[in-house]
Amino acid sequence: MSESIPLPERSRIVKQHLESAGIEPKIRVLPDSARTAAEAASAIGCDVAAIANSLVLLADGDPVVVMTSGGHRADFAVVAASIGADHVEMAPASVVRQATGQAIGGVAPVGHPAPLRAFVDEQLRAFDEIWAAAGHPHTVMPLTFETLQKITGGQVIAVA
Repeated sequence: MSESIPLPERSRIVKQHLESAGIEPKIRVLPDSARTAAEAASAIGCDVAAIANSLVLLADGDPVVVMTSGGHRADFAVVAASIGADHVEMAPASVVRQATGQAIGGVAPVGHPAPLRAFVDEQLRAFDEIWAAAGHPHTVMPLTFETLQKITGGQVIAVA
């Protein structure tokens, strides 16, 4: 992992967003893609459950971001009940790109053109350090649960 490699444009936007929130980001550029929780955990050397996946879902047709632990799959019925939606489904890639400005596999919890309603998996609370994508499939950043909740304004929910 290297912090000396120039950050991709979308990761620079994420970095600026974090700095504006008073957080000193530690974005890392990985040599290989970290599009999945397993790839990210392997590259970082952490438990897969400490990976905070940024899922862009459609909740009753509106995009939301749900930060889920890489240790399990989100159950859309549980997510829907947790957020008070009638129907939840994965957003198509075009909606993800439009809502976040980022590609699937690199979606950060922040740095989107406009804030999205956010939710944070209660299972992530178990880790002192969690890792999230930083706007590009080759960039990641460490956060605490509290910081993740603060920067996203995310409501803590059950997802599985």
